[in-house]
Amino acid sequence: MLIKRLPVETKVNFMSVRYFAFALSAIALVASIVLVPLKGLNFGIDFAGGLLVEITQPEGVEVGDVRDLATEIGLEGVQATSASSTGTERHETFVIRASLPEVEEVAEGTAEEAESDGAVVDMDETQRLIEALEAAYPIGDAEDPNWEILRRETVGPKVSGELLRNGVLALVVSLVFMLSYIWFRFQAVFSIGAVMALVHDVVLTIGVFSLLQITFDLTTIAALLTIIGYSMNDTVVVYDRVREELRRYKKMKLVDVINLSLNRTLTRTTLTSGTTLLALISIYVLGGEVLRGFSFALIWGVIIGTYSSIFIASALLLHTGLKREPDKVKSAEEAFS
Repeated sequence: MLIKRLPVETKVNFMSVRYFAFALSAIALVASIVLVPLKGLNFGIDFAGGLLVEITQPEGVEVGDVRDLATEIGLEGVQATSASSTGTERHETFVIRASLPEVEEVAEGTAEEAESDGAVVDMDETQRLIEALEAAYPIGDAEDPNWEILRRETVGPKVSGELLRNGVLALVVSLVFMLSYIWFRFQAVFSIGAVMALVHDVVLTIGVFSLLQITFDLTTIAALLTIIGYSMNDTVVVYDRVREELRRYKKMKLVDVINLSLNRTLTRTTLTSGTTLLALISIYVLGGEVLRGFSFALIWGVIIGTYSSIFIASALLLHTGLKREPDKVKSAEEAFS
């Protein structure tokens, strides 16, 4: 029923607001570039290193009590937050994060021995926290435990640095491959708009993560790569229609061809983005703390990717020297009739 209610032929003049869109995107890009070094990113333990322990809430215990306990046993940079679990039996959980001592401070001997000792210290810090929790809040019997450990993670500083470098490298390589794909699939001028739109999406997503201080970890990198693929897919659909209409209406003004192409792909774009957002919003609301950053990045990416495909990638075709062969064609009024 919804599909039948959507208009078959729209006549929206998207390109009439392209300069406003350019200005809005430029302001957002500058704000993101300035915001990241000033406010920084809230790196998860994947990139910052440290330990993470997630437990179910012990009866009568508040999240502040757990934070104080972790601080009392000598852990540094302690963060403790509460969240709701997923599943049929929903319950509150505590997520405890802490930094790890530097390897140089706890290890002696050669560099190889230091790395080995550092790994042992990492595991000892996690175990020390768990033992302190068990001593302060007895688990109880196995059939009806007072609380239980849901997750434990430990990442040393060396590994976290490698993960961050590999994550950034993955983003750069994906952009290069996207540029190459558009270059060979379409004219070279198409690749300029496509890659600028992808960079636009990635930078604004990172800026939003910095502004809201949402945890930035490996799942966020996966979300960014997914955003790149989703946005490129939307852009390719529009570009393919632009190329088709350029061959059909070779004397129509380029701005009219782009508007025509966008209107003829608008129903597909609306349905694809809308159904994707419904699934992602469900994951964000019901997926729990672990998936919250990932789903938020994808929600933002779908919105900003759809916007950039229309107002950045397509609009830039008017300013990148797109060429075509002249021929007898229909007018813009005939095309929309």
